[in-house]
Amino acid sequence: MTTWGTRGLRGSALEELINLTNEKYRTKKLALIQKIPTPIKPIRIDKENRHITLAYFEQKSTVDYIGAVQGIPVCFDAKECATDSFPLANVHSHQVDFMEHFEEQDGVAFLLIHFTGRDVFYYLPFRHLKKFWDRMEQGGPKHFKYKELDLSYILPDRAPVPVHYLELLNYDLSQRKY
Repeated sequence: MTTWGTRGLRGSALEELINLTNEKYRTKKLALIQKIPTPIKPIRIDKENRHITLAYFEQKSTVDYIGAVQGIPVCFDAKECATDSFPLANVHSHQVDFMEHFEEQDGVAFLLIHFTGRDVFYYLPFRHLKKFWDRMEQGGPKHFKYKELDLSYILPDRAPVPVHYLELLNYDLSQRKY
């Protein structure tokens, strides 16, 4: 059981950038994407300040974000990686299962990864994640390396949109074989 506060705030800077991006998309009527809160069970509450001081994650979360882009259902998770080797342990099997089922329903699933050492934002289509995942499950490496990635999925720097992933979503859709 993971304690809230020990791991729960990792990636919060990335999530804040994505939240700002999603707000801009909503304002421009390009997309409606919602952050999915992780359900927690409070254990200890500071009654004077009305703050939760100890809690546990109540259930497995699916992904960080879900919504629609111009009628296309999308779901994605935000991850950070300080090195050029992304540990697949950062993605949970229930998340992979959810994304796989989401795509079976004609949705689009992906990861947004911030390689902090390079300050690069990367859009990882689910089908690419699944190849790395399957490789791991067949006894291969429990990570993938930056050099293994298709560099055409690097997010463009498009100020004032902090993490402009819509162009890569469009590119992803154009690369799919139906």
